[in-house]
Amino acid sequence: MGRFDKYNIDLKGLKAEPLNLEFILDDAFFGDIEGEEFRRGKVKAVVTAKKNRDVFDIAFSLSGIVIVPCNRCLDDLELEIETTNSLRVRLGDDFADDGDIVVVPEHDGDINIAWYLYEFIALAMPMRRVHAPGKCNKAMTGKLRKHLLGEYDDEQPEMDPRWEVLKNIQIEEDN
Repeated sequence: MGRFDKYNIDLKGLKAEPLNLEFILDDAFFGDIEGEEFRRGKVKAVVTAKKNRDVFDIAFSLSGIVIVPCNRCLDDLELEIETTNSLRVRLGDDFADDGDIVVVPEHDGDINIAWYLYEFIALAMPMRRVHAPGKCNKAMTGKLRKHLLGEYDDEQPEMDPRWEVLKNIQIEEDN
């Protein structure tokens, strides 16, 4: 039995009534999936799959937290995740994922949703991941501030004299 077998949905076996599944995605899941965005957290996933003629609609409701490094201080940061997503699947000859619909080989008849769960969580995270004001690691933010202001502990190299000449150039503005 594979480590992601419990995330398989047997599409051929779906009956008229929807299939309801519930998973807790924890550190073990995120560690096994080996994604690049994050590797820790605890997210509840509620998945509903239903058959609509020749297309299968799979709805995902995800809520919980993931732990990522803060973009500013690199300490752990807990991000709340709350998202709903959907996936349309149909059976066909070969696997294909064109964005609108996923085609699963008919001879297999099932889809593994583990990677989709991870991707939906990753897509729900904000681009900028920082602690609330005043919550970042003070030692790290102090070093960052010193670096940004140009206050270095060691001696700075002298500026190349060729660049010094450029300081005296003034740009004339057209009025």
